[in-house]
Amino acid sequence: MMSTDQLEQGTGGASVGTSATGKLAERKWRKAEHLLGIAAVVGVAATIWLGLWVTPPAQVQGNLVRMLYIHPPVAWVAYLAFGVTALGSLLFLWPRTRATRWDRLAGASAEIGVVFTALTIISGSIWGKPTWGVWWTWDARLTSTALLLVLYIGYLALRRVPGEPVARGKRSAVAALVAFADIPIDHFSVDWWHTLHQKATVLTATLVPKIHGSMAWTLLLGFVAFTLLYCWMLIQRYRVEDLLEDMEDRELAAAINERHAEAPVGNGLSMPASMPAVLGASQGAGQIRSGRGSTPDAAQAAGYVQPEGPSRAPAVSGAKSGSSQGDDLG
Repeated sequence: MMSTDQLEQGTGGASVGTSATGKLAERKWRKAEHLLGIAAVVGVAATIWLGLWVTPPAQVQGNLVRMLYIHPPVAWVAYLAFGVTALGSLLFLWPRTRATRWDRLAGASAEIGVVFTALTIISGSIWGKPTWGVWWTWDARLTSTALLLVLYIGYLALRRVPGEPVARGKRSAVAALVAFADIPIDHFSVDWWHTLHQKATVLTATLVPKIHGSMAWTLLLGFVAFTLLYCWMLIQRYRVEDLLEDMEDRELAAAINERHAEAPVGNGLSMPASMPAVLGASQGAGQIRSGRGSTPDAAQAAGYVQPEGPSRAPAVSGAKSGSSQGDDLG
C-alpha cells in the first residue's frame, strides 16, 4: 500500500501538472486574442485604403459611394451585437442553462452594439447630407434605427439598477428580447414603407447583389474586418466585466469579515440586524456565479449560526484523545 507521503506527493504532482496545463492554455488563448486584434486592425485599415483610393467611383453617386464600405459593415456589427445579446438573454432565462456568464455576455455585447449603432447613425448622416440634402429626416429606416439605440441604452440603464442578481438578470434579459424585436422592423423598413433610404445592396429579395468587381470584394472585406473587430472588443469587455464582478465579490467578503470582527457571535452576543442581508447577498452572488441551485448556509459557514447537534468541543477533545492514544500505541 502507498504511504501518506507518497499520496501527498502524487496529489501535489497532479496539481502542478494541472496548473502548468492551465498556464499553457492561457498563453495560447492570449496569443490567439492578440492575433485576432491584429487581424481586425489590418482588415479595417485595408478596407479604408481600398475604399478610398483603389475602388472606382459609382456612376450615380460618384465618390460618395465610398461610404458604402463603412456604413453597412458598421450597421451589420450593431445587428450582430444585439443578436448575441438576445441569445445570451435567452440562455440566462432558461433555468437549465442559467449562469452568470450568459448575463455577462449579453451586457458586454449590448454595450458594443450601442457604440456601433451610434456609428451607424453618424456615418449615415454624413452620407445623407450630400445625397439627400439634410443631415437627418424622420425616415422609417432612420427612425427605427434611432429607436433601436434608445431601447438598448435603456437596457444598459436597467442593468445598473441594484437588485438581487437573478431578478436583475431576468428583467434585463426580458428587456433585451423586447428591444431585439425592433431589429427586423429596422431591416425591412425600406421594403415595408416608402423611404429615402436605398434598398438592400447585397441581401436583396432575389439574393442577387447589386454590386460587383472590386467594389464587391472591398465591401466583403469590410464585413469580415468589422466582425473581427467586434469579436476582439467583446473579449476585452467580457474580461473587464468579469474582473469587476470578482472585485465586488472580494469587497463583499471583506465587509462580512469586518462585521464579523466587530461583532463576534457567541457567549450570548447576537448577530447585527444588518448582517442577514449581507450574508444573503453573498450567498445569492455565489449561487449565480457558480450556476448551482443551492449552496451551504452562508451564516452557518461564516460562523454566525451554530450547527445543530452535539457541540464541537467534545468532538475536538475526542479527536485529541484519539490522537494521544495513537501516539501511545505507536
